[in-house]
Amino acid sequence: MVRKELVKRSPLRILEKSIHGGLGKGNIAVIASPKGIGKTACLVHIATDSLLQGKHVIHVSFSARTDHIIAWYEDIFREIARKRELEGAMEVHDETVRNRVIMNFNQEGMQVEQIVRSLRAMIEGGNFAADQIVVDGYDFSKSSPADFKLLKEFAVQAGSPIWFSASILEADMALPGKDVPAVLEPYMEFVSVLITLADKKEYINLQLVKDHVNYTKEDLHVHLDPKTLLIVEED
Repeated sequence: MVRKELVKRSPLRILEKSIHGGLGKGNIAVIASPKGIGKTACLVHIATDSLLQGKHVIHVSFSARTDHIIAWYEDIFREIARKRELEGAMEVHDETVRNRVIMNFNQEGMQVEQIVRSLRAMIEGGNFAADQIVVDGYDFSKSSPADFKLLKEFAVQAGSPIWFSASILEADMALPGKDVPAVLEPYMEFVSVLITLADKKEYINLQLVKDHVNYTKEDLHVHLDPKTLLIVEED
């Protein structure tokens, strides 16, 4: 399959339709679930979809190591190429690697202002267009709404959509009536899209909780396949 057709037929087009055409420049989305459910796989699939469109992606990791992040990209690209029989897979792979930057930070003792400065330096000084930013491992319990406001302001100024993952305790998954995980409630004025993941054994369910303006409880009609680590269309 040629890359253009692969992008067109990606199940992520269904996700975009559910959130009114996509996240949009300067907006922030959060994918939330307990640990080990599939947040990183979702983020990397979203980032890889952007890379396949020829876009530039910055992956921000707050993990102690980044080698496993690279492994995620390799595994997911390989699955997409295999499943869709991608033509010229190695050439496309090399282009996606050139258009991807992985930046590693330690949230302990590091101010959000420093993180924003580093991102700006990469975009402006490094002449790297950030068409998409994904942030993995950010601990919302160690942050504050004031910090997140700075990240939102940066997203608007840079014109970049930012996807975050958020690890949530099972007991704190939602507040009555809204389905917003408790730890995220103070940040919701800065979050345009919120998606939660739930383990259904055979698959990981993606549920839309906020779609830019409205709080909702909508099945996105896509799910995460725990075997391939890909977001796939419902049968």
